[in-house]
Amino acid sequence: MITKALRMYAANDIRLEEFELPDIKDDEILIKIICDSVCMSTYKCVKQGEKHKRVPSGISEKPVIIGHEFAGQIVKVGKKWQNEFQPGERFAQQPQIPGQLDTPGYSYQYYGGDTQYAIVPNEIIEKGCLLHNKGSYFEASIAEPVACCVAGFHKMYHSIPESYEHAYGNKPGGNLIIMGGCGPMGLAAISYALCTENKPKRVVVTDINDERLAHAEQVLPMEDARKNGIELLYVNTSSMDDQVQGLLALTDGHGYDDVFIFAPVRSMAEVGDQILADDGCMNIFAGPADNQFSGEVNLYNVHYSGHHYVGCTGSLISDLKEVVEKSAKGFMKPAVMITHIGGINAARDVTINLPSTPGGKKLLYMQIELPLTAIEDFRELGKTDPLFLKLADSCDAHNGLWNAEAEEILLDHFHQ
Repeated sequence: MITKALRMYAANDIRLEEFELPDIKDDEILIKIICDSVCMSTYKCVKQGEKHKRVPSGISEKPVIIGHEFAGQIVKVGKKWQNEFQPGERFAQQPQIPGQLDTPGYSYQYYGGDTQYAIVPNEIIEKGCLLHNKGSYFEASIAEPVACCVAGFHKMYHSIPESYEHAYGNKPGGNLIIMGGCGPMGLAAISYALCTENKPKRVVVTDINDERLAHAEQVLPMEDARKNGIELLYVNTSSMDDQVQGLLALTDGHGYDDVFIFAPVRSMAEVGDQILADDGCMNIFAGPADNQFSGEVNLYNVHYSGHHYVGCTGSLISDLKEVVEKSAKGFMKPAVMITHIGGINAARDVTINLPSTPGGKKLLYMQIELPLTAIEDFRELGKTDPLFLKLADSCDAHNGLWNAEAEEILLDHFHQ
């Protein structure tokens, strides 16, 4: 089978090209990639090439397919797996494979997200990382970054009175704050906070940009949270004379039981430390690029107020399964992360220029050719293009978000 894919030959050397896939073995599965969400980790991988710990040596001769946030359809199943998977069914993928560094999107010649077709190796299926998907393609595609947010919630912990054990997860009925929370990952965290079993009483989201805050409120309305019994507040901390006192006032002086830091900013983390409630937990969620990133914490409060701190990266298979299931049931809104769509022809430029491209997640459909297009531009493009008019109407009916109906409109237009 001939496929078109974006392959890496060296650092900063990625090429969109056609090549032939080998026949699958009895313990492999052939898949059709419908969409892949471009991750900043892929950009970092391309910048490093073989220096990246997950990239094998010799890629100049055996290039690897990049992209690891993908979903699609199963095409052909090897004999070993024919009782578990069927041609035509949809799949989701957990790219972080337990017990190994080799990862789709970094390590495999024939398995990654930025391709039209790929071959799933036996070891990935055996470890339960190829998942059944009952929902849309795009929600399964971005389930992995959302799962990282879910993992952040599960990493939180609080004391159990008269016990040395801990209760894991955010505190039920507590005050929760997501600082720097209007970027793509922050929006995903808000979406999960509003549907987690450990339902908080109050969720406060901070940012220093009114436009980002307005967008967050548009896609995740305060009224929807109120209907679920949660007080959701969006706050611009740049307008506060005293951030600590201003944020504490929102909790009537109680403080925050759970604090998430979604930007690697020292001052933000130090404010987060100062607004922790007794037995509060703070999660340094944003990954700092500086390996000397540090800040001051109140060690008196660690001793007397039970303050504690965690950090996390990545997710477990159980986190991804939770996202896939809750998205399919409509409990979560992974689409809050997506600001652009495009086709396979946009993959190379998007990846290379990702840090300088504004907006949130870029979702690319591998079976079609389409320039990278912002959702907010659909309406204007719809004046001359009927496809974008339909897409604009669909997204407007869903709070401006990409959605399953819009995905079907797009795929039907290109007969995919």
